[in-house]
Amino acid sequence: MSKKVRTRFAPSPTGRMHVGNLRTALYAYLIAKHEGGDFILRVEDTDQERFVEGALDIIYRTLAKTGLVHDEGPDKDAGYGPYVQSERNAAGLYLKYAKQLVEQGDAYYCFCDKERLESLKTTVSESGTEISVYDKHCLSLSKEEVEANLAAGKPWVIRLNVPNEGTTTFHDEIYGDITVPNAELDDMILIKSDGYPTYNFANVIDDHLMEITHVVRGNEYLSSAPKYNRLYDAFGWEVPVYVHCPLITDENHKKLSKRCGHSSYEDLIEQGFVSEAVVNYVALLGWCPSDNREIFSLEELVEAFDYHHMNKSPAVFDVVKLKWMNGEYLKAMDFDKFFELAKPYISETVTKDYDLKKIAALVKTRIEILPDIKEQIDFFEELPDYDIALYTHKKMKTDAEKSLALLQEVLPVLEAQEDFSNDALFETLKGFAAEKGYKVGYVMWPLRTAVSGKQSTPGGATELMEVFGKEESLRRIRLGIEKLQ
Repeated sequence: MSKKVRTRFAPSPTGRMHVGNLRTALYAYLIAKHEGGDFILRVEDTDQERFVEGALDIIYRTLAKTGLVHDEGPDKDAGYGPYVQSERNAAGLYLKYAKQLVEQGDAYYCFCDKERLESLKTTVSESGTEISVYDKHCLSLSKEEVEANLAAGKPWVIRLNVPNEGTTTFHDEIYGDITVPNAELDDMILIKSDGYPTYNFANVIDDHLMEITHVVRGNEYLSSAPKYNRLYDAFGWEVPVYVHCPLITDENHKKLSKRCGHSSYEDLIEQGFVSEAVVNYVALLGWCPSDNREIFSLEELVEAFDYHHMNKSPAVFDVVKLKWMNGEYLKAMDFDKFFELAKPYISETVTKDYDLKKIAALVKTRIEILPDIKEQIDFFEELPDYDIALYTHKKMKTDAEKSLALLQEVLPVLEAQEDFSNDALFETLKGFAAEKGYKVGYVMWPLRTAVSGKQSTPGGATELMEVFGKEESLRRIRLGIEKLQ
């Protein structure tokens, strides 16, 4: 396609942004930016019953935080606006095109009530699935009958007139050519009884008028694509490039739902994931780079992304993998940025007057998600009531009895130590070990156990003692000696 690439993200303002919607936005953004094109935000709010107050703010906020900056949208009109479907509908845009189809014989008014529609028989498609197909009852109404019903104020919808015979074929860049019998397509509603267009109709009109070249959406819309093509053909418009993304499932291979607890972008941020890691991981849910690389910045994704390498098979949302990736981002993160993210978790756990930056430095490379910090540092606030079995370490060749003797031996050395910085403490203890003929680990294990009361800690004995300071370190060592006695 020689003209400028234009993609769109067209969410409905119905709440938090689902991971699948975020992936659609990301892929649309990457396709556009990879080709130097434009990424458009369009709000599809034709389903007024599902509208959620504040959801539009969530959309703007999520796009801003993930770096998916739109070139056009409700707040950036580039001549294709309005970019909100309810505003476009208020201008009579969709009804005008629906009436054009009625005039052409490609659509018709339907006055069937709910009771009659529910009485229609269910047909079995060639693929074995059950579908409810409208029986074209109102297609046979004369022009005079239609006008009389309209004049009488009888409720109506406008339906697409799909032939009963033959097939419709469409092409998707991921799934190839797909042919569907027209008998399965149904005469879908274009304009609803409330005057609003259906999603299926409005997005075709808007995509054409906004000159969208590539339509990116979930594969749940594959079954609707033939209907879109019939609309494009009826209007004589060029069909855009279709890119249908594979289904995202949970670890049990079921569709990712709200019940799983991590189905939306905001869920993940609240659970301590960082935005860059989420974007990176979501990019790999259905796409794989040719070199199997896993860590990408957004700029690197723009450079590398090729939608022809997308998969057909469902993508499994693996929380364990996402946690690993998030940990990699935290390790590589600028320390000041990390500290700002970590500070609330540290402050909530440690209320004593310690250097919080030093604590943050200890945990930075040892966590996968931010809430992990709490469990890592809880001993800073209060020494836990630990079992003396912790002093036994086969590799260090130490046990409770040897640890007691070591702590009693090293206590006077530490009492005499003025400089309680990590480096100074380590040099002193290394010298002590050399003098006594001990391995350094033989000295450090009992000390770390005494000051932390934990099996594992973020940092060694001298790093922890630097944070505690001399008074608290000695207090905890003396408590260790009492416990061992």
